[in-house]
Amino acid sequence: MLVSLGWVTALVAGIFGIHIGQKLCFPYFWKDVFYLAKVIRYGARMEMYKITSKVFTVLDRFVQQAAQIPNKAFIIYEGVSYTYRDIDERSNKVAHVFEKLGTVKKGDTVALLMNNEPDFVCVWFGLSKLGCSVAFLNTNIKSRSLLHCFNCCGAKILVVGKDLLDTLQDILPSLQEDSIQVWTMGKESSHPEVRTLLDKMEWASEQPVPAEYRATTSLKAHNLYIFTSGTTGLPKAAVITHLQSLKAAAGFWAYGGTCDDVVYIPLPLYHSAASLIGIGGTLHIGATCVLKKKFSASHFWIDCKEYNVTIFQYIGELCRYLCNQPKAEGEKEHKVRMGVGNGLRQDVWREFHRRFGEIRMCELYGSTEGNVCFMNHVGKIGAVGRSNFFYKLIFKYDLVKYDMVKDEPFRNKQGFCERVRKGQTGLLLSKVSARTPFFGYAGSKQLTEKKLFHDVFEKGDTYVNTGDLMVEDQKDFISFRDRVGDTFRWKGENVATTEVAEILGLMDFIQEANVYGVEVPGNEGRAGMASVIVRPDYEFDGKKLFDHILSDLPSYARPLFLRIQESMEMTGTFKQQKFRLVESGFNPSAISDPLYFLDNATKCYIPLTDTIYDSIVSGQRKL
Repeated sequence: MLVSLGWVTALVAGIFGIHIGQKLCFPYFWKDVFYLAKVIRYGARMEMYKITSKVFTVLDRFVQQAAQIPNKAFIIYEGVSYTYRDIDERSNKVAHVFEKLGTVKKGDTVALLMNNEPDFVCVWFGLSKLGCSVAFLNTNIKSRSLLHCFNCCGAKILVVGKDLLDTLQDILPSLQEDSIQVWTMGKESSHPEVRTLLDKMEWASEQPVPAEYRATTSLKAHNLYIFTSGTTGLPKAAVITHLQSLKAAAGFWAYGGTCDDVVYIPLPLYHSAASLIGIGGTLHIGATCVLKKKFSASHFWIDCKEYNVTIFQYIGELCRYLCNQPKAEGEKEHKVRMGVGNGLRQDVWREFHRRFGEIRMCELYGSTEGNVCFMNHVGKIGAVGRSNFFYKLIFKYDLVKYDMVKDEPFRNKQGFCERVRKGQTGLLLSKVSARTPFFGYAGSKQLTEKKLFHDVFEKGDTYVNTGDLMVEDQKDFISFRDRVGDTFRWKGENVATTEVAEILGLMDFIQEANVYGVEVPGNEGRAGMASVIVRPDYEFDGKKLFDHILSDLPSYARPLFLRIQESMEMTGTFKQQKFRLVESGFNPSAISDPLYFLDNATKCYIPLTDTIYDSIVSGQRKL
């Protein structure tokens, strides 16, 4: 008996010792295990789709939910609740209108230009039920870029929100010349050439659309086009397949979301975060989402309390806006338990917790068109994701040395890239394989090819260039450092420097423009700045330039600062040198060149004085 008791005591002591050792040496062991189990489980489902050629898509999941929980609220918008049945039947009406009129057929692409509203989802799902691909257009883009978008994805039909129809007035003739039908979500239109959809939906059937219309046998079949700014100047149509849609829709589930959650979506639906992760994730777990037309910092917590929100989507800038709101009583009196998004700065993260409670902030990393994704499933402040030995077996990625002066990856004497050590910053590259394919962009193959690096570590290999500088620490946490190349991020949007440079170059007095992003204390991302050369015999005209960029560029892409130079510094491969300009910033005390600031009050680019500079860096002047 004593011997048995001794063995039991030793066993308990051993288990306790292992537990303590695990806590000290491998503190995230069980969290990693549970997270990886979900990844493997979901991945196995994807593999089954490949084997059986019976793909159960995000849309199939929605139809299934509409049948199983028809009376549950799916979308709450401006105080009105729309059930799963409501959205299902209304999307059926959209499908039947286009089917009856013979306007579209399976395989066609339809462009969608709408602000956040339930009908965005109804039109999206309705067209998808007919087997069409839908192209989400950014509501901020201007005429020149908008026409380019149609050429990219091959859309011959545009569905536009009633409130956005007038923004197309300048390009309606061009759309007609290209035989593009324009439909508006209204019962009447002031433009004779624009067809109306709502009046036709009134008599359309709400009966289900035959499932064979939307059926697909391949995960790689195109599903959506989402436009993203890149290095080519104009927006690029990222190809979204059913594989990518299914992965994105599993985001909330992977973080522990359930059917009891209420998801708050204040981000624009034309971005993958709100549409693929937000709407897709909500219907995947059978939850309810509160959809906002636009984000409002002053109404955020009011909405969260009114609708019992438990999960919200964010970008780092959104959280900073919330922290900058005046303090109020009861800021921690809410039911929000989780935030899902990206770009949250460490200082804002900590301030957000201090102000609003220990909400679990779930950072994630992954571009719209990318083939790698990281998720910070343990909530480590400052990290965008976490990796480990097993994760690297599934997703092949590497951080390589990057030459900031030459603006390209470092290559050794053998012509291969070199990996950085843990703790060092490197360019994130993701290997292209059967498990992690890269679908690229619609249109010119050159756009896709420019995103790829070949012969990275050995002859014949291919990697996706994410354009992001990252660091992986000794504990396998991955953090974002910066973007490289010709894109920077401001106000939650990617800005293509070449597109902005082309717009600036249209001015008669600008000979050359070099656009880049600069850090501004207290602000997320980088603000736009342009170094320009004024043509001989011309003078810089700040008012004329202000009017020009106001009409041709969205607000987030407009350069806030200008630097007038006599000549441009070039790299050895005749590329404009940006690195030293970025490092110089916009401090008039440290720069001898004339500097200007975009002043919305005077509607002009005005000289950037020390006083204006101090007001910007101190946060007194809002950008």
